[in-house]
Amino acid sequence: MADFKIIDHTNEILKATNEGLYNALYIIGAKAADYAAAKAPVDTGRLRNSLTHEVSMIEKAVYVGSNVEYAPFVEYGTVLQKAKPYLKPAIERHLGEYKKILESELKM
Repeated sequence: MADFKIIDHTNEILKATNEGLYNALYIIGAKAADYAAAKAPVDTGRLRNSLTHEVSMIEKAVYVGSNVEYAPFVEYGTVLQKAKPYLKPAIERHLGEYKKILESELKM
């Protein structure tokens, strides 16, 4: 009977997977923020310049948005102002691209 040793690479695989996921989410977030900025209506440029992204590895998600107080009113509109979506199109119109980024970054 031949001697053999089982080597456990679970931790290395988990680390590589988490790093790949973080990289993918970061790239996707940056691209989505750029697409949203390109679509955002510009008066002073404050909204466009405020768009950013943040990766949460706890939730395995990326958040794209703005801390400008009127950002939701521009995206969704009000009784007095028609909606001018910039975030939703930045996500929906590029889903195929985001999928390719995930696949590329998670390829081992």
